[in-house]
Amino acid sequence: MLRAVVMVSGGGTNLQAIIDAIDSGKITNTSIEAVISNKKDAYALERAKNHGIEGVCVSPKDFTTRVEFEEELVTTIDKFNPDLIILAGYLVIIPSVLVNKYPNKIINIHPSLIPSFCGMGYYGLKVHEGVLERGNKVTGATVHFVDEGADTGPIIMQKAVEVKFDDTPEVLQRRVMEEAEWNILPQVIDLIANDKVRVHGRRVEILD
Repeated sequence: MLRAVVMVSGGGTNLQAIIDAIDSGKITNTSIEAVISNKKDAYALERAKNHGIEGVCVSPKDFTTRVEFEEELVTTIDKFNPDLIILAGYLVIIPSVLVNKYPNKIINIHPSLIPSFCGMGYYGLKVHEGVLERGNKVTGATVHFVDEGADTGPIIMQKAVEVKFDDTPEVLQRRVMEEAEWNILPQVIDLIANDKVRVHGRRVEILD
């Protein structure tokens, strides 16, 4: 049984997708041991409570130094002995010590198609005064392993989503979540839980 820890900063829609996929059998051989957030009022913690999952807040604001926060974060994660750490909208930079301690055991869902669209932006697109700037016809989401860079780890799975002419940021966000994020993240977790993912340097192989 794959022991997973999910890390979230906000509402936890991807967390809910994971929970629902476990309940429906789309994710097998997996249990969520804990949900960790950097915000005490994150609704993700309420979602965890509603499903009988332990929720923990480890906030940088509660510590004098960044080093103290990172030490507590690693200690908290270690307590749950995870096989996989899932960053599902976690908006804090992961400390190097954690990445080095759990090599190829931390995955992230990124709301764009990397490496083409990394860093600042909105689903890989620019927004000006609340309006999407036109240009790109596609966006999407990527699940990748986490390394010490920013969205630079080996890519596991991606899914493209069409950008429609009359999209607002809110409409596009919802479509990317529904068509991409909520699909590929559970798929990747199930593949890892059933030992179907291999990492060869910067390349990821998915076994049949």
